[in-house]
Amino acid sequence: MAIIKLSATERRRVSVFFTCLLLAGIAWVLVTLARTYNFTVRHVLAYENMPQRRAFHSLQPDTVNITVKGTGWQMLFSKINDGSQPVKIDLSSLEHENFVVLKPQIKSINKSHELQYEVVDFDPDTLYFDFTNRSVKRVPVRLLSSITYQQQFSQSADVIIKPAYVTITGPSNRIDGIRSWKTDSLKAEDVNETINTRVNLEPVREGNISIYPKSVQVFVPVNEFTEKTVEVPVKLINNAEYYNVKVFPLKVKVTFTIPLNNYTGINEEYFEAQADLDLWKKHNYKMLPVKITKQPDFCKVVKIEPQFIDFIVKK
Repeated sequence: MAIIKLSATERRRVSVFFTCLLLAGIAWVLVTLARTYNFTVRHVLAYENMPQRRAFHSLQPDTVNITVKGTGWQMLFSKINDGSQPVKIDLSSLEHENFVVLKPQIKSINKSHELQYEVVDFDPDTLYFDFTNRSVKRVPVRLLSSITYQQQFSQSADVIIKPAYVTITGPSNRIDGIRSWKTDSLKAEDVNETINTRVNLEPVREGNISIYPKSVQVFVPVNEFTEKTVEVPVKLINNAEYYNVKVFPLKVKVTFTIPLNNYTGINEEYFEAQADLDLWKKHNYKMLPVKITKQPDFCKVVKIEPQFIDFIVKK
């Protein structure tokens, strides 16, 4: 195969040629991307100025195809962007109509500069809605939380949520099945003091439902815990034949964790220990296990001594 040998001058000319070719290609791309084009993108619709006296349900998906005008750069990046930026649609005309025409709103949408390009047209151009009677309902707020505590610290009382109820407005067939409304997740780590913060409610997924308020105040009591031991009498249950039964010992020692601020106020009267005689009658137990059937909230039983008691039955 013949090898073409070029002189130094010829190599320079070839190098200049390909450099110019590359620069021309880059210039052509830049000029092409700088031109204006019409292209189609998909965007989510966000409703505003919803009618207060009429409940409604959209009869089409909440995403539409939008014909827009923009540069080649914008068209290129629109392929990368997922179209998550919502387009706000005014629903005030639903006070008197059962549909909303989108084309008259193009001017105000472009004026708001919410999108990086100019809106030209919508597909579909008209949104249709199904109307039902609008209902109001109050449901309790349910806190979602993920909280970890420092050693010896924990929640020491019930969580307080203010307000405890949220008001839901929307179609009856939509809100009848709602029993509670969740908050966004409250996350905290290595907590050693009471949490008092504002938490947003979970956002509404449907445009025809509204909630009030949008956030709540959450109070999580946190305290340092310590151990305490009390002696609790053992109560015998399921002695239907009224046998004369003697148990040994009569009391068991219950060790539990307790918030420091409640240490002196909690005694054996807050606990109940039981032994089930049915375990002897039906299963021939030789010793009866002791179970704690009543204890204060937020107190955790660590151990029971003894865990089993002896008994003597006199018929």
